[in-house]
Amino acid sequence: MFVEIILGVFLLSSAWAKEVGVEDTSVSGRIYRVNKDAVRRPDEPYVVDDIAYDSEADRNADPCTATGCLWPKSSDGLVYVPYYITNEYSDRERSVIERGLQSFSSSTCIRFIPWISSHRDYLYIKSDTGCYSYVGRRDNGQTLSLKRPGCIYHDTVQHELLHALGFNHEQTRSDRDNHIQVLLENVISGKEHNFNKKATLNQGTPYDYNSVMQYFSTAFSKNGEPTMVPIPDPNVEIGTATEMSHNDILRVNRLYQC
Repeated sequence: MFVEIILGVFLLSSAWAKEVGVEDTSVSGRIYRVNKDAVRRPDEPYVVDDIAYDSEADRNADPCTATGCLWPKSSDGLVYVPYYITNEYSDRERSVIERGLQSFSSSTCIRFIPWISSHRDYLYIKSDTGCYSYVGRRDNGQTLSLKRPGCIYHDTVQHELLHALGFNHEQTRSDRDNHIQVLLENVISGKEHNFNKKATLNQGTPYDYNSVMQYFSTAFSKNGEPTMVPIPDPNVEIGTATEMSHNDILRVNRLYQC
């Protein structure tokens, strides 16, 4: 009887955890768990969810539309993005990161290449406080944080790299109100800004519930109820991608004219 009671409590708590996204294993679920209680050091950038900014005042501005953020294309038609991975990762963790970097080569004109001293702009990949990246290219080395062990997954690496290439979250798309209903009444107080729409360039592609940039339905929920509901079919699954979708790849190719 005692075992049955304990088992019942475990199953009940597991169901609740799944409902609020605590045990969600999607890319958005992992990023959410790692970042939600992060306390960052003074020398780290200002971070909202998993997007880094120079300051709080800049958080509502998309650096891409404000200043231009594409990585340059070479004369051979390829876009070379240098990267440097710090030595704090294990061999297994480094292989996961490298696999995520090289996954772009088979389907886009993006080529992530090891940094050398002649490269001015590059991604500085390190285990900082949580998972985060700036949106688009910046001057000199820009931090892309993949905290170990919480952020070392193939889909999480792809997600942060897409930020670095210039992409925002799917639920912040300029046309998102035609595809999801955001229920701010269920959002944790102070986290509403994670659902602000942005003047995104959608590259003529449809809204994609299966994008690796789409968050799960209860992200930032204060009560376990959905914060996002698909339109018109509320039963459609969202935020369950384990790798870049067809539309994610298509957008990279269109943005960089591959």
